[in-house]
Amino acid sequence: MLKKAKQEKYAVPHFNINNLEWTRFILEQCQEMNSPVLLGVSEGAAKYMGGFKVVADLVKNLDAALNITVPVAIHLDHGSSVEVVKQAIEAGFTSVMIDASKYDLETNINMTKEVVELAHQKNITVEAEVGHIGGNEDGLSSEVAYANIDDCIKFVNETNIDSFAPAVGSVHGIYKGEPKLDFELMLKISDLTNLPLVLHGGSGIPDEMIKKAIECGICKLNINTDLQIVWSKAVREFLKESDAYDPRKIIKSGEASMKQAIKDKIILLGSAQR
Repeated sequence: MLKKAKQEKYAVPHFNINNLEWTRFILEQCQEMNSPVLLGVSEGAAKYMGGFKVVADLVKNLDAALNITVPVAIHLDHGSSVEVVKQAIEAGFTSVMIDASKYDLETNINMTKEVVELAHQKNITVEAEVGHIGGNEDGLSSEVAYANIDDCIKFVNETNIDSFAPAVGSVHGIYKGEPKLDFELMLKISDLTNLPLVLHGGSGIPDEMIKKAIECGICKLNINTDLQIVWSKAVREFLKESDAYDPRKIIKSGEASMKQAIKDKIILLGSAQR
């Protein structure tokens, strides 16, 4: 998916899933738009949904029930340890991220190499990160980090990863100020590593900056907060005007807004396959 995106200069959306309904909304809209997709699962989301095996089975069963024909990957987002990644692999995930960026470079390399060896035996792709990306999925952040280019080259050369998420100025969660993406750094890393690059913290970045990032080698954009915001806003409006108590109706009230946001992102990323 990402190699094709790199060749054809677009980016594949990575949408985080939180429950059955979100998974279905994303799959249905990606199918309608004929776009490949990575369904991102954080450790917290996996725990909330009942574990990695439950999530993998849910996605695979929905995929079959909805007759989804576009490429779909079940992706572990920010796996914090080799053991966690093993659990996701054993559960049936098709893509994993080991995030050891909080450690020193050598530790990051060694942990990533161990994951790559495990994953590649089962034809599972590996993403990793250098230069810890600021923020978190639950709150505001203005912390910005940038990866060292020599560290990036050393890391890629020694780990044999499939996609790469260097810190280039984005943050997780909601931006307090303007995003400060380093496009020159992006382009250099793309040229020197020849790998599909991943931009974390894709929510809240202006469209023009995302388009420029794709030109500079970004092939996967991680999106979570943007969908949470539009879904929750629609649900709040629905509950103001309704005394509904059926959770199915409440959750579904955010479907149209969420699907529109997904459609807009797919158009922006150019991932709709013609």
